[in-house]
Amino acid sequence: MFSFFKKKPKISVFETLGTDMHSHLIPGIDDGSPDMETSLAFLTTLQELGYQKVITTPHILSGLYNNTSAIIKEGLQKLQSSAAQQGLTIQIEAASEYFIDTHFESLLQNDDLLSFGPSKFVLIEMSFVAPSPQLEKVIFQLQTKGYQPILAHPKRYNYWHHSPAVFSHLKELGCYFQVNLPSLVGYYGAPTKKLALNFIKSGWVEFFGTDLHHDRHLELLKKHQFDSDLTELLQKYPVRNLQL
Repeated sequence: MFSFFKKKPKISVFETLGTDMHSHLIPGIDDGSPDMETSLAFLTTLQELGYQKVITTPHILSGLYNNTSAIIKEGLQKLQSSAAQQGLTIQIEAASEYFIDTHFESLLQNDDLLSFGPSKFVLIEMSFVAPSPQLEKVIFQLQTKGYQPILAHPKRYNYWHHSPAVFSHLKELGCYFQVNLPSLVGYYGAPTKKLALNFIKSGWVEFFGTDLHHDRHLELLKKHQFDSDLTELLQKYPVRNLQL
């Protein structure tokens, strides 16, 4: 018998987001997925969690992850081909997570950047030990060349945890912020979670990303797929993932 009290189907937090714009899924080129089998397993799970699209962002860090635009594009083509052969329907694109250093500044000057989205978004990061003295210069140069800078996981820069004026200044400069979803459930510790929530409630977060590297991240996402607190947070403070 039909019941008016039948439970509504649960909506996945990640279906609400639509696109993951920060992950490390191209196999064997950074500290993310080590091989194609793992990458396909990750993509399968992301699709099952409700994501319709991923923009994977391998590191470019001179001396450690010596990736180039060509290496990333080649890796993307192989990943797309393997995913299609496996019957996956999730869309796969690629950009990069750029470490701010002299090599990045050279890439910027030569317009050799992998951007994404309608506003030529470029994902940048810094050392967790000390901030880059070139950060403001890089933000300005990116904007001058028509790119929109996004600072990856700003709440993880512990040296700024007690310096809210720094974050406010970066927002005034026009820099976007991206928050890792695991930070919202305490993966990086209580202080980082508190700061991430403060960013969101202040309207300072434009994007959420998984920053998916390994199984531990994936298991955490699966655990919180139907987290009502996360769903409520996204409904109250929407971000731009669906625009990608």
